[in-house]
Formats: sequence, structure tokens, C-alpha cells
Amino acid sequence: MDVQDAAPATGTGGGEQRALASISSEMVRIYKDQFGRGPTKVRTNWSGPDVITVTLEDTLTPAERTLASMGEHQRLRDTRMFFQYATVAEFCRPIERATGRKVRAFVSGIDTLADGLAVELFVLHPEGFDGPSRADLAKSEPGLG
Repeated sequence: MDVQDAAPATGTGGGEQRALASISSEMVRIYKDQFGRGPTKVRTNWSGPDVITVTLEDTLTPAERTLASMGEHQRLRDTRMFFQYATVAEFCRPIERATGRKVRAFVSGIDTLADGLAVELFVLHPEGFDGPSRADLAKSEPGLG
């Protein structure tokens, strides 16, 4: 797996680079745990002062590739999104640990025609926010783990 971490928009310090690398590694671990295999390439970036974007390439399992080859792209997207949102807290906690900030929103997407290129987007609350994180809210939403 190829991990490529971009310099954050907020600076180029070594601590920020380590945080991005940590996020990339955690996302690969989550994908392996959830889907049985990880992506072949991952890149984590700051996309402004409050947004982190993780791009993961080649994420489809053999069974998912079969669905795609059968033209079942919507079914594949629906299944992936179900799993992603069923484990919101698992996706958000590594971001919160690495940045020291709470996740405000989590958005997940996959392009099944582009070999399962997936993007996980995290919008962060301002530093010092003391309300619930998206991970905390997920626990109280039936069906959205």
C-alpha cells in the first residue's frame, strides 16, 4: 500500500505530517477490518482549516468487482455506504485523536467505475468546542452506528 500524505493547508510542521500519516494508516486499518482488504494507495490532506480529506484508491473486494462487472453499481454504492455509516465512530475517532478536534460531519463516497476510488471527508469543529462530536451523535441515531 502506498501512503502519500500532503502537507496540511495550515502549515508544514512535522507534527502535522505525523498526524496525516497516522490518519492514513488508521483509514487503511479500518478498510481492512471492514472489507477484508485495504486500499492500494491512500492520501490524507487538509482541505482548508477545518476539513480533512482522505482519498483511498483500489478499494473494491473481489466480490465487489464482480458486482461492478455485472453493472450493479448502485447496489455496490448502497452496500458500501451502509457499512460506512454503520461505523461512523470508527471513522471519526482517529481524526479526533490525530487533530485534537471533534468531528462535526462525516461524508463518505465511492466511485465504483474508478476501481473503487473512495473519499472520506471530515469537517471539524473549531478548537475548544465542548459539545458532542459526530461520533458521539452516531451512538444515539438508530441504524447509524
